Amino acid sequence: MKTPELLAPAGSLAMARTALDFGATAIYAGQPRYSLRVRNNDFGTLENLGAGIALTHARDGHFYLVSNILPHNAKLKTYLDDMAPVIALKPDALIMADPGLMLMIRERWPEMPIHLSVQANTVNHAAVKFWRSVGVTRVILSRELSLDEVAEIRQECPDTELEVFVHGALCIAYSGRCLLSGYFNHRDPNQGSCTNSCRWDYKVHEGSEDAAGDVGLATPRPIAVAPAPTLPATTARPSTLRRPGATWLLEEKERPGEYMPIEEDEHGSYILNSKDLRAIEYVAKLTEIGIDSLKIEGRTKSPYYVARTCQSYRQAIDDAVAGRPFDAQLIGQLDGLANRGYTAGFYDRHPDRDYQNYLSGSSASSRSLYVGDVTGYDAAGLAEIEVKNHFAVGDRIEIIRPEGNFDVLIEAMQNRDGEPATVAPGSGHLMRIALPPGCTGAFVARYV
Repeated sequence: MKTPELLAPAGSLAMARTALDFGATAIYAGQPRYSLRVRNNDFGTLENLGAGIALTHARDGHFYLVSNILPHNAKLKTYLDDMAPVIALKPDALIMADPGLMLMIRERWPEMPIHLSVQANTVNHAAVKFWRSVGVTRVILSRELSLDEVAEIRQECPDTELEVFVHGALCIAYSGRCLLSGYFNHRDPNQGSCTNSCRWDYKVHEGSEDAAGDVGLATPRPIAVAPAPTLPATTARPSTLRRPGATWLLEEKERPGEYMPIEEDEHGSYILNSKDLRAIEYVAKLTEIGIDSLKIEGRTKSPYYVARTCQSYRQAIDDAVAGRPFDAQLIGQLDGLANRGYTAGFYDRHPDRDYQNYLSGSSASSRSLYVGDVTGYDAAGLAEIEVKNHFAVGDRIEIIRPEGNFDVLIEAMQNRDGEPATVAPGSGHLMRIALPPGCTGAFVARYV
């Protein structure tokens, strides 16, 4: 069985180095001006970009440069001049979405491999064949495909490299082609400056229309809300009915009887906020299908994020290739990352009941919170931890290293000045604890 590439995101050199340390075999990063990630992106300079490419190649990895913007005319004028010194750094491929930019690259640098971005929304094998006919060497398939559809594309297109996402944020739009952010505050997602408007806090208010037809807020008054109806189970999915606290219901005219509650807690309503993708339990199937690259989303995330995800997916890939069964503890490891709740996306629209433990995750006792980085050792041999989140004496922590993870119970701790302490207050502090040698560069997580 072919071992798929593990492709990791990098918004900085630290992320690239961490991803490679923890099992990634390829890195993708982009220039802010021409990729869809402007914020938290350190690759706006040729110096950083060259260092990232050199680092990756020195580790026998591949470095893919993201150039997947959907540009307006103004950016066409500068594109080739800006790309010339970038191409000279010898990235292994360009990830692109716009056919016009592809044509410009093809004419100027015909030997440069091009990977088709997920922004192109490729959902069928005919489209894959078209892109191959114009010189694209790899197609990143749309996130909206099921496993069966991915397998059919693989079968129909055996000579084209295929890449799929297995982890990270999902979009309420069709693989990222969204207008919400551009509409609300003129920061266009398709130009790389998305403000994630789909995840904002929206509230529901009663409105009224005046004689001129203008709509505004209704005059505040007590509103009597009828309880949610109790309907026979055959008319709607049970999960959409009888939810505690549901007072407003939506019914789409083409789906009579399927009532969708709008729920609001003390934080607000998040009716467009998608859960995050976690498809680690499908790695074996994707490997069996013959997918060339498994991709983790998250160029704006932290080095800790890529360490955790790369370590977990590295094990899942190695287990799949070796024929070992899936290790469900990997789900618990990923639960420790900040997330909006997890979903397998569109890979399996009707999960089998045998996968219920995978879908609900592991027990809360195995979850962990990122609390710091081990930066070195002091003269007395105590490990120095740059604190990111609160931890205290008596906590059980996990030391996360490429060589393997292990647990430690904190029995004593010192602050920056060498004074005994019981609590690491939070970000910005430096604390010292006893750890075995060789932990410099490790991440620290606290079990919660």
